[in-house]
Amino acid sequence: MNKILGAALAVVGVTAAATIGGTAYLYRRTMIRSNAKVERTMKMAGTDWSQYMPMMEKRKAFLLAQPHEDVYIKAKDGLKLHGVYFPGDEKSNKLVICFHGYTSHSLSDFIGVSDYYIRNGFKMLHVDARAHGESEGTYIGFGCPDRYDAMGWIQWVIDHCGEEIQILLHGISMGGATVLMTTGLELPPQVKGVISDCGFTSPKAVFSHVLNSMYHLPAFPMIHLADLVNRKKAGYGLDECNAAREVRKAKVPILLIHGSGDTFVPCEMCEEIYKNCASPVTKVIVPGAAHGESYFKETEVYEDALDQFIGGVISC
Repeated sequence: MNKILGAALAVVGVTAAATIGGTAYLYRRTMIRSNAKVERTMKMAGTDWSQYMPMMEKRKAFLLAQPHEDVYIKAKDGLKLHGVYFPGDEKSNKLVICFHGYTSHSLSDFIGVSDYYIRNGFKMLHVDARAHGESEGTYIGFGCPDRYDAMGWIQWVIDHCGEEIQILLHGISMGGATVLMTTGLELPPQVKGVISDCGFTSPKAVFSHVLNSMYHLPAFPMIHLADLVNRKKAGYGLDECNAAREVRKAKVPILLIHGSGDTFVPCEMCEEIYKNCASPVTKVIVPGAAHGESYFKETEVYEDALDQFIGGVISC
């Protein structure tokens, strides 16, 4: 009996050690800036970007040829945050703030759709999320603290462009979650609408999905332990802010875009957000589109959706 008990305790000890070690490994790879690699994210997302490279290179050159400047604000917790401002037409009173995805940076994810905004006379502000690009920060926010950073950028736009400015928030992936989480805050009247492309509900939900679908591991107890660590180190819980809960308080119109072929952030998250929206909401599901691919796979469908949405929230 003692031998059996000893063996059982040894198994429990090994399992506990493996769980703690796995949690630490997951946390370091995912939450800490220096270890979160864009190449790994792209591989996990599974989107074939090579087919769109000629279009992206052409549009990147066109975007960077437009007048632009680096701008900075201070976050509530003192971090210096970076953005790139495209003033466009001085007479325009339309501006979009663009929020990129996980491990990306201010201009990367909007190379494609920026062409649409330029053609339609929008000023643009592309921001680096905390712990990304040229913004400061060690721990990635996954939208939770980033929603307060978004409020800071909104105020910068109002201060810089004047009270008459009409603002759209447009986010992709983590940026999509960020703009949706922002709808739970008291947005100024200058914010006219929110566009979320393949946004997730919460870091907890997306981490659990990745563990189950890609690593075939149960979420518990690793996510629970990671949550405890993150509360201590980064100052927020992994389900402290959930886009599906925040949109229950939304007052501005929302456009949700998601690809049916997204295996990284499953389309079910879009459906959950859609069902919880308190404000007017439009949903566009792009058949077969992988993570972040919707604009490139069905450009006309995407731009038509923007036309209809923007036409209903922005005055000429």
